[in-house]
Amino acid sequence: MNKLLSGRRILVVEDEMMVLMLAQDMLEDLGCESVTAAATVEQAIGLIETQEYDAAMLDMNLNGNRSDTVADALAEHRIPFAFCTGYANLDMKEDYRNQPVLKKPFSLEDLKDALTRLLPKQDPHPDSARHAAGIGD
Repeated sequence: MNKLLSGRRILVVEDEMMVLMLAQDMLEDLGCESVTAAATVEQAIGLIETQEYDAAMLDMNLNGNRSDTVADALAEHRIPFAFCTGYANLDMKEDYRNQPVLKKPFSLEDLKDALTRLLPKQDPHPDSARHAAGIGD
């Protein structure tokens, strides 16, 4: 199991069910603790505002709508993310030009590489481990 992804909580914002299922399977294979899915801008924003994530995968186009508002919410909550797209033309906001981009269809290695760029290498939830050990209580 990859230590980088072990225990991580990932949000997948994707409107294509087959791509979503594939991404969930890949993330679980990579050791992610939790994979949460959203298929619409509204669902994604609601999840971002109410739950914590270590990283996110964001489809650039959700049901024909650009996902810029979701990218803005992720940035506001300091959740690192990678874009996913099936389009060759990457028409993205200037603010997000340095984000990793997964080209559909992507491989397990592509996904792992994108998340490796996004996630720090330390324990994903040090406060949880400290609390479980009774440290700082």
